[in-house]
Amino acid sequence: MKKIVQGIITPLVTPLIDNSRLDIAGLERLIEHVISGGVHGIFILGTTGEAQNLAVDLRIELIRQSHRIINKRVPLLVGISDTSITESIRLAEAAGRFGADALVSTPPFYFMMDQTELAEYYESLVPRLSLPLYLYNMPANTKINFDPQTIRRLAENPRVVGFKDSSGSAPYLQQVMHEMRNHDNFSIFVGPEEMTAEMVLLGADGGVNGGANIFPRLYVDLYHAAAKNEIAAVRTLQAKVMAISSSLYTVGENSSSYLKGLKCSLELMGICNGFVASPFTPFNEQQRERIKAALEKLRISCE
Repeated sequence: MKKIVQGIITPLVTPLIDNSRLDIAGLERLIEHVISGGVHGIFILGTTGEAQNLAVDLRIELIRQSHRIINKRVPLLVGISDTSITESIRLAEAAGRFGADALVSTPPFYFMMDQTELAEYYESLVPRLSLPLYLYNMPANTKINFDPQTIRRLAENPRVVGFKDSSGSAPYLQQVMHEMRNHDNFSIFVGPEEMTAEMVLLGADGGVNGGANIFPRLYVDLYHAAAKNEIAAVRTLQAKVMAISSSLYTVGENSSSYLKGLKCSLELMGICNGFVASPFTPFNEQQRERIKAALEKLRISCE
């Protein structure tokens, strides 16, 4: 099977008016912004998309609207992560109904699992899905890592087509890549944008990078430079990525600072509403001013 996508996939933020309504005009502007920036795919309802803070019906509406706007110009990947396998299947059915290209799933969270339970969960879920599935490793939020051997076991089913790692551990991801070295049609993506170039140089298929919501062309250029082994260009572009990471994602002291930084930046750019879903709250005025100053400086060098 040909790989569905390689390169930079934008984990799209979810533009919101409030906790129960999408900012549809903002969603349209955001999707046009990232597609015009050359991204290779769009992933909705991931961590950056605040999926777990959104009602299932709202998530389904986001799937419908995103498919309408994208209109098959780039692959659409849909997150189906949930604590309930029934709701995951419901989301997967909606994704199939509205023309998505693939699904993405973290392990169920809250209760801890062992590797046997993890494998058996996916061996129960995958036969009920009509679309290919990417496994999504997010141990900070799910309290479990996919063992490399578990990934290999699940990839015996050809409908399990790839793996996205957001652990932030380069040695771990290299272990996964080594374990899967003979699976030519299995894709491996890295979440943390600070690691994307390094991992692509080592053979990963690309990055699922939140900063591509703001500066999509930068991350696309970084991917291409790494894929072509153009080290001088990688160094130049990597410095810009690190400038983004160290300024826009570090305002405030909470783990939500990354998300708030993205959404505040997009609002300041006039792309979409910056509302963050409960339980989060938006930046105060002083924090917004810090983002504004950082964004103005970054736009000179990154656009």
